[in-house]
Amino acid sequence: MKSSQQIVNEAKARIVEVSVQELASALQDHHAILIDVREPDEYIQGYVDRSVNYPRGVLEMRIHQHPSVGSNCDSMAALEQLSAKPIYLMCRSGARSALAADSLKNMGFTQVLSVAGGFQAWLDAGYPVER
Repeated sequence: MKSSQQIVNEAKARIVEVSVQELASALQDHHAILIDVREPDEYIQGYVDRSVNYPRGVLEMRIHQHPSVGSNCDSMAALEQLSAKPIYLMCRSGARSALAADSLKNMGFTQVLSVAGGFQAWLDAGYPVER
């Protein structure tokens, strides 16, 4: 039997984590995608500008619907378009985003990054939030 922390640690060993400073820099590039995997009630209390909320439980089923993908694409074409862009994942503290990044890697995404410390680290660093 494994604890949830063991599962998160194993996922973190397989993914790339970035700091909130790296995320802030990447957001200057309008090709970077930020997906917030927190639950909707967490998201509406505050979020990073340009983020899209796909909760962890539905991420794999909805990622092909990301607004950056052309509306005429089928789901596989949409996934191909998204796989060409860096995708940053954020949650409250970095655990759910690590699990989500690991899952997207299993789907074939190669430029998926988890934000270490999550939204809390973003707040602690003094970056702006939307409400």
